[in-house]
Amino acid sequence: MDVKIDTNAKEIGKRIKKKGKALSASVKRALSITAQAGVNIIQARTSKGVGFKGKFKNYTPIYAAFRESRGRSSVPDLEFTGQMMSDITTKSDNRKAEIFFARATESKKAAMNNKTRPFFGFSKREEKQLGEILFRALK
Repeated sequence: MDVKIDTNAKEIGKRIKKKGKALSASVKRALSITAQAGVNIIQARTSKGVGFKGKFKNYTPIYAAFRESRGRSSVPDLEFTGQMMSDITTKSDNRKAEIFFARATESKKAAMNNKTRPFFGFSKREEKQLGEILFRALK
């Protein structure tokens, strides 16, 4: 799954020209900080039962009963064992940052969950917030 954040490319270009070649390491660091902030947003929002498109739809009654029998909440939060959410990681270079799942099994689970309860992405407000984090980290 790829998540893209739109930013003001002209503004970034201006800042790159001002700072020159020394900016490469700074850009990588800023992208890394922004990607980690994105992970934090996804994890915090999801634990509240909200995806980037709004509140999650309820679990089926059978699955909700199963979760309760295992001592879990029936509120959709996509965290039965916590492994999927804790597996979200990032990597970055001086051109881009990626948010992804480190293990294939967790990535597969996430893809299935994302079909019914979209969580792996960002709303327009969150994209703007991440853009601001990127600009602050570039300064």
